[in-house]
Amino acid sequence: MKRILAAGLALAALASAPARAADEIKELNFGFISTESSANLAKSFEPLLKDMEKAIGIPVKPFFVGDYAGVIEGMRFKKVDVAWFGNKSAMEAVDRSNGEVFVKTAKPDGSSGYYALIVTNADRSDINDLKDVLDCSKGFNFGNGDPNSTSGFLVPGYYVFAMNNVDPVKCYKRVVTGNHESNLLAVANKQVDFATNNTENVTRLQMTRPEEAKKIKEVWRSPLIAGDPIVWRKDLPADLKAKIYTFFMTYGRNGTPEEIEHARAVLAKTSDGWGPFLASSDAQLIPIRQLELFKSKVKIQNDDKLSADEKAKKVKEIDDKLAALEEQSKKLPSM
Repeated sequence: MKRILAAGLALAALASAPARAADEIKELNFGFISTESSANLAKSFEPLLKDMEKAIGIPVKPFFVGDYAGVIEGMRFKKVDVAWFGNKSAMEAVDRSNGEVFVKTAKPDGSSGYYALIVTNADRSDINDLKDVLDCSKGFNFGNGDPNSTSGFLVPGYYVFAMNNVDPVKCYKRVVTGNHESNLLAVANKQVDFATNNTENVTRLQMTRPEEAKKIKEVWRSPLIAGDPIVWRKDLPADLKAKIYTFFMTYGRNGTPEEIEHARAVLAKTSDGWGPFLASSDAQLIPIRQLELFKSKVKIQNDDKLSADEKAKKVKEIDDKLAALEEQSKKLPSM
């Protein structure tokens, strides 16, 4: 209840605060999804933001909120100009907050992408694979992710639960929601039996809290998920967008050898360890939209309360949307 109240107050504050006109932007607000504590995020991203500030010529201020929805709403109310999102939250920002994907994160070797996970404590001999996770007779406690998280909620929600016709709320004794860091620590400290997570945040924990990371065991891994998108507001001034885009696409690539070495070192210590960014667009969100629709389709097909005609109608509506997305994907650049 306290969390809901706090979120409501935060959104009310965003709604009541005056929005800035495009030509009034004297500083850039950079939003961060709450994968871990604000203090840890600030420490990880501060060097990158300082370099961005120098490159675009105006102050760059971090924007932290307690959940993903706060950053999405922050962009909607023009309190966030650019943000680091996951694919699911980026989709919400694009649909609800006039956002647009323009680059995505990559690894130092140039590859891009990560995996959703189900993890348990390394001491657990009774939880080793998906069959164990889906055993509803054991009264397990489950740590789920933020509803706007790709790897913490959407991807396992489809591949683990929807595909196996399991409702976590009905299956488990207790379901708690947390960010990636808190879910990992809950598993390490045996406060939940297993939890959703991803390879990026497990790597991050290995860097920041190696002793806790040793207590984590992976029991399920998803298909590859596209690298995290960076999203800006579409209505930012064109000249500012150009400066922002140039910074992201040249950082760690262009400049003197010393400048490139510095940027690469900064990126290597950002989040779970990044390399130079890659160009992207809203096209990278199409698989996430398809996943949302597939998940809904499975739920409808397994709904015993619907008649055959109702099911057929709803499934056709989803199939039509999927077909439209497929056509859209053919017209957009591949990412």
